[in-house]
Amino acid sequence: MILADVGLAELFWTVLWLFFLFMFIWVFVALVSDLFRDHTLSGWAKAGWIILLVLFPLVGSLIYLIVRGKGMTERSIAAQQQAQAQFDSYVRQAAGPSGNSSVDDLARLAELRSNGHLSDAEYETMKARIVGGSTPASA
Repeated sequence: MILADVGLAELFWTVLWLFFLFMFIWVFVALVSDLFRDHTLSGWAKAGWIILLVLFPLVGSLIYLIVRGKGMTERSIAAQQQAQAQFDSYVRQAAGPSGNSSVDDLARLAELRSNGHLSDAEYETMKARIVGGSTPASA
């Protein structure tokens, strides 16, 4: 039976090595994504970093983190702020105009009357509809 051939220590070391393998892959993907997120580097510089990361993964990753670690944080914060701004814009757009309240409708009516687009009688009629009362008697 296969389970009998694997001891607890071997299982522990296998899990530990798998953990470090996944961590290395995660760091590598984070570094490469940061590298291509940076628009200030030239294509040659990006190619040089990729070559360094592929040929010497551990040393290249450490050098990248030492040299460009602060910039990684700044680019990450900028990307998060941009994503938040896009989300806020989408929410405002999806919610529609906030002018669904009676106060906003009355303000628009007053503006239309002051611009001369509505007569006083039309204004009073529409105002009565918004407020919920009956239409005023004509004067």
